[in-house]
Order: sequence, then C-alpha cells, then structure tokens
Amino acid sequence: MAPPAQSQRSPSPSQPSGKSEVSDLKLQLRQLAGSRAPGVDDSKRELFKKVISYMTIGIDVSSLFGEMVMCSATSDIVLKKMCYLYVGNYAKVNPDLALLTINFLQRDCRDEDPMIRGLALRSLCSLRVANLVEYLVGPLGSGLKDSNSYVRMVAVMGVLKLYHISASTCIDADFPSILKHLMLHDSDTQVVANCLSALQEIWSAEASTSEEASREREALISKPFIYYLLNRIKEFCEWAQCLVLELVTKYVPSDSSEIFDIMNLLEDRLQHANGAVVLATIRVFLQLTLSMTDVHQQVYERIKAPLLTLVSSGSPEQSYAVLSHLHLLVMRAPYVFSSDYKHFYCQYNEPSYVKRLKLEMLTAVANESNTYEIVTELCEYAANVDIPIARESIRAVGKIALQQYDVNAIVDRLLQFLEMEKDYVTAEALVLVKDLLRKYPQWSHDCIAVVGNISSKNVQEPKAKAALIWMLGEYSQDMQDAPYVLESLVENWDEEHSAEVRLHLLTAMMKCFFKRPPETQSALGAALAAGIADFHQDVHDRALFYYRILRYNVSVAERVVNPPKQAVSVFADTQSSEIKDRIFDEFNSLSVLYQKPSYMFTDKEHRGPLEFADELGNLSIGEAANNVVPTQMVEENDKDLLLTTSEKEETKGSRNNGSAYSVPYDGSSTSVFASQTQIESAVSNPTLAGHSPQASFAIDDLLGLGIPAAPAVLSPPQLKLNTKAALDPSTFQQKWRQLPVALSQEISVSPQGVAALTAPQALLRHMQSHSIHCIASGGQSPNFKFFFFAQKFEESSNYLVECVINTSSAKAQVKIKADDQNTSQDFSTLFESALSKFGTS
Repeated sequence: MAPPAQSQRSPSPSQPSGKSEVSDLKLQLRQLAGSRAPGVDDSKRELFKKVISYMTIGIDVSSLFGEMVMCSATSDIVLKKMCYLYVGNYAKVNPDLALLTINFLQRDCRDEDPMIRGLALRSLCSLRVANLVEYLVGPLGSGLKDSNSYVRMVAVMGVLKLYHISASTCIDADFPSILKHLMLHDSDTQVVANCLSALQEIWSAEASTSEEASREREALISKPFIYYLLNRIKEFCEWAQCLVLELVTKYVPSDSSEIFDIMNLLEDRLQHANGAVVLATIRVFLQLTLSMTDVHQQVYERIKAPLLTLVSSGSPEQSYAVLSHLHLLVMRAPYVFSSDYKHFYCQYNEPSYVKRLKLEMLTAVANESNTYEIVTELCEYAANVDIPIARESIRAVGKIALQQYDVNAIVDRLLQFLEMEKDYVTAEALVLVKDLLRKYPQWSHDCIAVVGNISSKNVQEPKAKAALIWMLGEYSQDMQDAPYVLESLVENWDEEHSAEVRLHLLTAMMKCFFKRPPETQSALGAALAAGIADFHQDVHDRALFYYRILRYNVSVAERVVNPPKQAVSVFADTQSSEIKDRIFDEFNSLSVLYQKPSYMFTDKEHRGPLEFADELGNLSIGEAANNVVPTQMVEENDKDLLLTTSEKEETKGSRNNGSAYSVPYDGSSTSVFASQTQIESAVSNPTLAGHSPQASFAIDDLLGLGIPAAPAVLSPPQLKLNTKAALDPSTFQQKWRQLPVALSQEISVSPQGVAALTAPQALLRHMQSHSIHCIASGGQSPNFKFFFFAQKFEESSNYLVECVINTSSAKAQVKIKADDQNTSQDFSTLFESALSKFGTS
C-alpha cells in the first residue's frame, strides 16, 4: 500500500519556505547563467525581480551572490540595474562578498555602452568599503576622461564618494586638480556643476588642515571664475544655476561698476519660471547693493513684480515659501509694497497657513492711504468660518490701529466686534480694546460705555477675561457696576484656574479700592486672603506684597499700585532687530520660513538634543506644558502674615481675647488714609492710642481679611518609594502632558556632583539607589537633561521629574509633576536630598 501523499503548500511570496525557495532560485539562476537561448533575458528578469523582492522585505538571499554576478554578464540594462542594486545592498553588510564584485564591475566600466559604464562606475563607488578603495582609483581616472558626459558626471560624484571613504587616497590621486581642470574646460554644464559641488565640499573640509586647500577654496570665488560661471549660467539646469548663484553671494566686487555688470548678467534670471532661481537671484541683488542705499531701494522695486507673480502661480506650498520671503522684504521696506496691498487679500480656497501670512503682510503694508480699504477687508474676515483666521483678522485690525492709522474708524469697528454674538470675536476684541486704551486713553469714554454692557460670565478665555478685569479696575470710577462685578469674580475665585486672571483680579481690586473704598473693602480683603492661600507662586507673592504694603502705609500703596498713567507710545516687538538682520542675511533658506536664524534650529547647543533610553519611544522632551499652575507652599517666614494680631499673641502663649478695631468710613478716601495713620500710631504707642497691643494692625479688619489662624507646622511624613517601580514610556509621556507642574525649584549641586557628572550614568545609578528611576537622559556639557520617575510604596501614585543640570553654575532646575499633589512637597524634599548626596558618597 502506497503511503499517503503529503499536502503541498505553495510558499507565500513574503515568506518563502526556508532553504527550499532560495535553493530553487539558486538552481534556476545557475541554469540561466551560461544559457544563450532566445528569451533568456526575460526569464532572468523574473528571477531577479523575485530576488529583489525577497531582499526588500528582509529575507537573506546573500547565498545567491555568485549566481547573481554570473547572470550579470548581459547587455540588458534592466538586468544590470537590478544586479547592481543587489550587489550594493549586500556589499555594505558583507565586505567579503564585495570583493567578488570588483572584477565584473571593473569589466563593465570598460563596456561599449556608456550607460552601462556609468551605472557600473556608480555602483563601484557606492560599495563604500574602505579596503576596496585601491580598486576605485583606476576606473575613476578613466571615467573623468570618458568621451560620454554621463560617465564623466558619474565619475565626478564618485570622486566625492571616494573622498568620504578615504580622503588621503583622493588627495594623493590628485583628483581635486583634475576636477578643477575639468570644470573649466568641459563642454557639458552638468559636469561643470558636479565639479563645482564636489570641489566646494572637498576644499571646505580640507581648509581647516591645509593652507593650499584654503587658497583653492578662495579661488572658487575669484573674479575670473565667477565671470566664467555667470557667462554660462543660461546653459545650466535649475539646480546648477542655484549652485552658481549661491557661490556669487560670497563674492565681493571691487567697485560699483562690477556690481552693475553682475546684475546685468543676471537680469533675465528674475524672469525664470523656477522660483528657486528667482529667489537665489534676488538674494544676489540684495547682497550686492547693501552698501548702496539708492540702488538697494531700486532693487526692491525691480524684484517686486517677479515675486508677486510667483505668489499667484504654483501650489499653495510654493506660494507660502515665496510669501515668507516677500514678508521679510515687506517688513524692511513696507512703503515699496503699500500700493500692491490687494495682492495680499485672502482667497477663499487658500489654506489657513497662507491666509495667516497674508494677514501679517496686510498689517505691515498699511499706511494712511490704504488703511480704510485694508481694515474693511479684514473686518469681512472676522465672520470667516475658519475661527483661527477670524481671530487673526481682528488682531490685524488692532495692530493697524496701534500704528496710528485711521484710529477713529478702527475704534468704531472694534466696538462693533464687541456687540457681535460670537464668543471668540468678543474675546479678541476685548484684548485689543485694552491695548488701545493703553495707547489712546482719550477713547476711554466711548470704549467703557460698550465694555460695561459685557457680562463677565460670557467671557471665558483667560486673556479676554484678564483684559476685562484690567478695564474694570483701571476705569472703575466710570463704570457703575465695577466693584460688584469684581466682587462676584472674587467669590468665584476657586473656579478660576488661570493664574493670569487671578493676578489681574488682585490688581484690579486694589485699584478699585483706592477709587471706591466703601464698596470694595470687603471684596479686597477676600481677594487678598484667597491670593495669599493660593498655590500659584506668582499669585501668592503678589497678594502677599499687596497685603504688606497696605499694612505699611495705604498712601504708599496707592502710589505704587495706582500711579498716574502715561500713554504707551510703542509696544515691544517680538523679534529683535539683530535677529531680523540675521534672517535677512540667510535669505533663500529655511530661516525665512521658520522666522528664526539657522543657529536656533541647527546648533545642538540651542536645540538641546536628548538621547533617550531605547525603551522610551517617541517621548516629546522639553515641551512646555500649557496652562501650568505650579504649586507653592507658604514659606515659614510668611506664616505670621496669615495671622491676626490676636492670633499671634495666642501663638506666643498669651491668651488675650481682645479684638482689633474697625475704622469707620465717612465717604472720602482720605479718612481711609487717616485710619491707617491711627493704626500706625497705635502700633508705636498702644497706651496713648487707648487700645490693646493685639489691636495694633487693624488693616486686617479694615479689609475684612478674617484669615483663620494657621495650624501648627508638622514635620512632613516620611515618604516611602517603591524600589521596583516601573512605568512605560507612553504612560510617562501621557502623564507629563496632562499633569500640571506641582513644584518648580532650583537646587544646588555639590562640586563633587558636578565633577562626577562627566559620566552621566553615575547619576542614574545614584538616583536609582534612592528608588528614583531615569526614563530619558541627554544633552552635552554644560547642560544635561534627565527625566526621572518614582512611585509611592504599595500605591500606584507616580512622581515625574524634569531635571536640567548646568555644570557651569552648579545648579539644577527641577520640575515635579505628581498624581498626588498633596505629597509633592515631601517627594521634592526627598529628591533634593538624593541629588545633594550625588558625588559625595
């Protein structure tokens, strides 16, 4: 009886059945290697495609190396390309196999077909195996002298590859001199461009070690060479033209006539269809005429039309790139483009990033003659369905008003925005009205009449609410309901999570108190009490400052908090003139798109790169948390300020129950100040004043502070951490983004710790011995950044830490985030103790 037949499974293309599939391919390739039958090349193609597909998905087919090389003996260019791809892939990981390819690649470098010669030479140079460089010199030398321009072009780039593999071999073979001669005498412009690119890279790298290379690099920007390239620039492709124009920007002409000669040679490049060529030409024009003021202004007029043409043609991405450069020029010479403002109107089908940039440009080109038309257009955008663009348009209107152009009409438009039933429109308009009142106080009557009708309950955005509170405090004498609106906000103190709003509310209450004391004193006391107990450091400090200065002298407090206001003449710019000049110097680069100099996004010191632990994944480091509310506990030396006089006496052991007196109000602010004088007199001589010592600081009751006695300070409980804490990177990242900053402080690092930080791993081991584990670390001297985490013992509560140590100042900036905010101070003490011991044990 015959045995049952086994079921046969066809191998999947992505998962060949082990050695059998590769063995079958090897056998078939070997059979075809020496075959001369018709159609054999078609069969080879199918097999080569299989090999390449397996190689692409990560299957090891290196055992087919010999057969692939044997099958490459063909004139079929497609087969050659696939074979070179296979060889190049395995040559990098297996240099021993690469040696087997040298013979057939060198043979192909001498093939009659120039395409095969070029492909073989490119593959030979792409092996990038250091011990095979001696085999590259001969084919490269022949390739540089080849009659076909494609082979010469490949050979030039091969010289550059050889330089990166072995610079000494490249220099010893005198290839740079050959490239220089080829560049000056070759008829093919692409070969010339490749020579220029290769020589710039080689001589720039060699200039630091060789004076001859430095002289050769300077020779590239000499007058004869620059003129040689400029006279042939029309023959170059777009990429090569940009390369030549970049070189011309480094050339310094000897006189003005030479400047005009260069500009005349490049005049027609401004009409080029390629935007990169136009921008590169514009950069040359601007750089050459910087020292010639009149000519420089004429250049702006000349380049205006080409730029506007590029903006209106091409893709949105191209338009944005050109608009970014145009925006830079508009900021330097807005009057040149003021008559062309309609080119910057937004189109309905444009992406938001283009619209936003156009709004900035409309703001920049506004002047006395076109303000009305621009503002009218911007007001139309306020009703745009794209809310961010509507916000930007309202801000643009405000910026134009702050430039003193047609202020009367603009103020009317902004007040109309306040009456619109759209929260985001009202919010943006409130912020702008506040800035306008700071610069144009004469408009306060008209603005306050409209602002007074806005309910604070309808304003939810922190910046808008802060602006409304500022106006309520600044013009409380003109707004009948101002004290009561502020009082309602104080009553809802705990519901307000924005520190900015709380800070403005404290200041507004102080201003309102000096203008309308009887209606405000109780609310001010409640506000100061809430502010002193606030966990935010700035809010706590400001409330404490107001409390102290009021206790010291009310009249002094008024002069500090509510002095006579002077109109703001100029608002601070977001960018310094130095940065703007640096960006202008880097015209036609990414600096213009990012609106920052290149060193801000290329230098490691400014980027602060971090090398994360392998298990960290894609954790985003250094990302500032939004709306952070850091926690700050009341310092020991400030606790007495939370106590009334009687409570202080109780703390000292004197159980006198005498209460502080209240000062009556007779309708004028001067009696409030007189009351404070009585208070100070009572403090200095309580017997003459007729009151007990515990009633000395009556400002507490004057403001209705009624702050309860602070409880006795207890030593913090000993926090115990989990020695085997574990936290995956994704959870860390999610928690870091969601949790607010509980504590932010500066910690001193011992000199021994700074010295030991030369090996950052030592710090990681040290902190781990204290049950504080590192999840990411990086940076370089003098700044090192670490991310730590810890967990409560027998609980799932986590503590997350960002620690930036500066070895120059021996200081560590520490931010702590915690699931349990109540124990963050205990953990901070533990972390500081552990860090202070680093290097000392």
